[in-house]
Amino acid sequence: MHKRYSTDFKVADIRTVNSSCYQLVLQHPDTLPEVAPGQFVQVQLPDSATSYLRRPISIHDADFKANTMTLLIRRVGNGTELLSHVKPGDTVNLLYPLGNGFNLDTKQIGNSPLLIGGGVGIAPLFMAAKHLKAVGANPTVLLGARNVEDLLKKDDFAAVTTTECTTEDASFGTKGFVTDHVYMKDELKRFTSIIVCGPMPMMRAIARVAEANNIPCQVSLENKMACGIGACLCCVTETIDGHNTCVCTGGPVFDSKSVKW
Repeated sequence: MHKRYSTDFKVADIRTVNSSCYQLVLQHPDTLPEVAPGQFVQVQLPDSATSYLRRPISIHDADFKANTMTLLIRRVGNGTELLSHVKPGDTVNLLYPLGNGFNLDTKQIGNSPLLIGGGVGIAPLFMAAKHLKAVGANPTVLLGARNVEDLLKKDDFAAVTTTECTTEDASFGTKGFVTDHVYMKDELKRFTSIIVCGPMPMMRAIARVAEANNIPCQVSLENKMACGIGACLCCVTETIDGHNTCVCTGGPVFDSKSVKW
């Protein structure tokens, strides 16, 4: 098991991404330990009379030269709303790195993986795309959202690698779901594997397409987590072999064939 840390980070920057999401850049006080694409952190919230538990947030990016970590966060309740009000210079404690990240070994996933993200599920894919480009692979990114406002960080992804988008209302890119894109139909065979994170129905649909076409697929589950270390058992999911596995320790990344959809 990898080593975990509890560290007080300084808020270096906080900015709005869209009406419901914000980006938090956190400065490590010394040298940022190794974190892997697909891992997550448990964020301690500012003092609150109603929110006590840490919140699980995917690692969006890490800069090991600047010793910063970036989190992409959607306001979904009181806790993430409280966190959105921190200011540069404030302190935020993180428990990290948690979970098992993506398998990005190109000897196993090939040189042409397709990375698919839905909504804020795009968060862990950015670091994965950067890593794959750095090792000489040729990843392609497919982002899906309800509308153009909800297409998060599409320009940032496009600056890293080939990026396509779908929107349900046709306000940007291909109309429909990510499964309606040509990448998931006629052009699917060009990809050596699939990596996906987003809403459960989306991941389920992609997993079925991948299995039908015999393409390896990794899914990053977003179950609710209270502790992040396998103690509270609130994030348990059932695997195809009938076992119950904590997503925070057994995942959050799983082979799609191992998940009981």
